[in-house]
Amino acid sequence: MGGAAKASGMLDVYGGGQPLAFSGLDGPTDYHHGLVLRTAAAGTGLAVVLPGEARIAISDARPTEALLAGDFFELTTPAGRTRGAFLDACHLLMEGPCAVDGADGAVAAVRRGDRTLVASAARVDRAKLGADLDAATRDRRAWLRSVRLPPQAPARRARTLAKALSILKTQVCTGEGRIARRWTTPDRWPHRAMWLWDSGFHAVGWRHIDPDLARETLEAVFDGQRDDGFVPHMTAPDGTSEITQPPVLGLAAQLIEQVRPDRPWLERVYWPLARCLQWDLVHRDADGAGLLEWRTEPSTVCPCGESGMDNSPRFDGGELLDAVDFNAYAAAECEVLAGFAERLGLAEDARRWRGRHRRLCRLINERLWDEAAGLYMDARAGTSERTGVRSSAGFLPLLCGAPDRRRAERLAAHLHDPETFGSPVPVASISPAEASCYAPDMWRGPMWVNVNWLIARGFDRCGLADAAGRLRRRTMDEIERWYERLGSLFEFHDAGGEVPPPQLDRKGPNDPARPYRQVVHDYGWTAALYVDMVYASGD
Repeated sequence: MGGAAKASGMLDVYGGGQPLAFSGLDGPTDYHHGLVLRTAAAGTGLAVVLPGEARIAISDARPTEALLAGDFFELTTPAGRTRGAFLDACHLLMEGPCAVDGADGAVAAVRRGDRTLVASAARVDRAKLGADLDAATRDRRAWLRSVRLPPQAPARRARTLAKALSILKTQVCTGEGRIARRWTTPDRWPHRAMWLWDSGFHAVGWRHIDPDLARETLEAVFDGQRDDGFVPHMTAPDGTSEITQPPVLGLAAQLIEQVRPDRPWLERVYWPLARCLQWDLVHRDADGAGLLEWRTEPSTVCPCGESGMDNSPRFDGGELLDAVDFNAYAAAECEVLAGFAERLGLAEDARRWRGRHRRLCRLINERLWDEAAGLYMDARAGTSERTGVRSSAGFLPLLCGAPDRRRAERLAAHLHDPETFGSPVPVASISPAEASCYAPDMWRGPMWVNVNWLIARGFDRCGLADAAGRLRRRTMDEIERWYERLGSLFEFHDAGGEVPPPQLDRKGPNDPARPYRQVVHDYGWTAALYVDMVYASGD
């Protein structure tokens, strides 16, 4: 890597659960047959998790030296030096001590001398045992070396940034099936597919490294868009979901345009962005009263996947709610689209979007602000009765500019109040004061980097730059702390600052044998928004 990344100590933290895969930046990926592996939790080794299963044992001991990127590695243990690199989407070539066992019919392993080739059984090419591993490793290093880090980044920040960039690289996939262009995934396992709001956050990070790729991956989300404007929350090469997700793609497009304006691209994406938001405004206002409600499901595990806050106590009652976050996102998108329309000479569109922005902000303040609590809250649809659940969503109207200065300052004060949101690691997804429902489980208490990033932007917008800066620094510190200890950038973090992320619950009791019941390692938007905070802040 350029700049500080040439220093020693980069990508040198080994920890269990780190995924490895081939990047779409280096060649075609393969959704159904591509290899995905994870580092072993005990000792040193790898576990193949896609397209089947196998175990690769290297040593019972942890490595004494490690270079561990998302698509190549070199690990020194008491058994010797073992190195490896992806040759393509379906072949991993290794050299040095290792033993493969437990391979099922979807995974093949071939050994010759000190070389081992692990491959998708459906694509295995045994001749690749003789490939030039030095060249493969050099090729995998090339992109990382080409990225210049901010020259002023402290060593700890530069080390974590190198890890974040490695994560972003291996989460790029090439066009396949119904997705026509390069796209990104929240994680190569277990989610694998393309998610709506994740893709927007990924593009925000990529804008600093490769604005053209940021544009392409954001536009890929619209490969799943229906004729009526609906955008599914998940699109895979072979299918889509039937719910949507928070509308943040306009915000991502706006931030990409700030780095490198591109009017032809803006003209191309304005219309699908407008159709997507219009679908939300028409189809998610069930009572016709002007505020939007997420679609909920009769599930105790994930009652509101559409909101992105899947298992939040906000949705435990199964009620239709005028959702504070949905309306904040929608209002912010209206404002963004108004700005786009003005740039494109669409005066009537700009007028209409600005009117919608003002109306949503007014309704948010009238119906969702709780004066006694000093926080925005969901309200039961068709009434002005607020639920009383204090969640991180209550800060999000900052994003669209709904609160006046007094309300914004009351929101900021919560981050210093141990009785509400003044937890050691802000911002808790549910206030610890909600004792009946607060838990170290996904959206029921832990801190999420994407929500912190949004709240910080909102504080900046409302003139509270100090509050924004403190929140960003605390968020980056927590990401860095756990990377140094465990080698991963995690999906969410304990708001109390005590429980290691891999021990947190996820939609029920933590279960390492079930991928959706454990925190995801090397999560895409944690990496992407960390990149954005570092590059944008200049710290």
